[in-house]
Amino acid sequence: MSDAHVGTLEHTHDEEHVAHQFDNAQQQYESGNLGMWLFLLTEVMFFGGMFGAYAVYRTWYPDAFEIASRTTNIPLGAMNTLVLIVSSLTMALGVQSAQLGKRKRLAWMIALTMFFGLVFLGVKAAEYSEKWHHQHVPGLNWNWTEGEGGREVQILFCLYFAMTGMHAMHMVVGVGIMTWLLITALKGRYSPAYYNPVEISGLYWHFVDIVWIFLFPLLYLI
Repeated sequence: MSDAHVGTLEHTHDEEHVAHQFDNAQQQYESGNLGMWLFLLTEVMFFGGMFGAYAVYRTWYPDAFEIASRTTNIPLGAMNTLVLIVSSLTMALGVQSAQLGKRKRLAWMIALTMFFGLVFLGVKAAEYSEKWHHQHVPGLNWNWTEGEGGREVQILFCLYFAMTGMHAMHMVVGVGIMTWLLITALKGRYSPAYYNPVEISGLYWHFVDIVWIFLFPLLYLI
């Protein structure tokens, strides 16, 4: 088969997935990536507000924040950090597999990414259960017996649940996206000529992972 013929086939396959509002596959690809980057920019501003609140309150009440941070479960937090780093690797390998047309490996990488996402959520659920058991949930189950600074300590726990809870919600959305990707990948939808959904989903997954890279040291280590 000639190179020209192969190119024609790839172009035809590309055009099969072009939505009606786009002129061609290249325009759809560029629009999809631009849309995801703009969405992630709004997410940066969203999480930026919570990081800003954290910085302000930590400056005002450093002693209370230090006391509260001692009650966080560093081993579980570190485990979740490792899990998300590995999931970013499997997601990147999934994008590479789609680009190379390795459909079986693509499905496996997406499935592994889903698995690590579920492990993260399971560990986070265990952490929340631990906080509930120790009555460290402001407004719902609160009884501070660890020393001074109870009122100010609540601020850190409010930020802890707000920031990690919102991050967990993003992870749930990510697992849902991976489920959809896995179903479509098993149907053979992606190829070297069409892999944009895998790529932009990977951008979202990496962003969620990066947010946790900042949350872990701020809430657990400092």
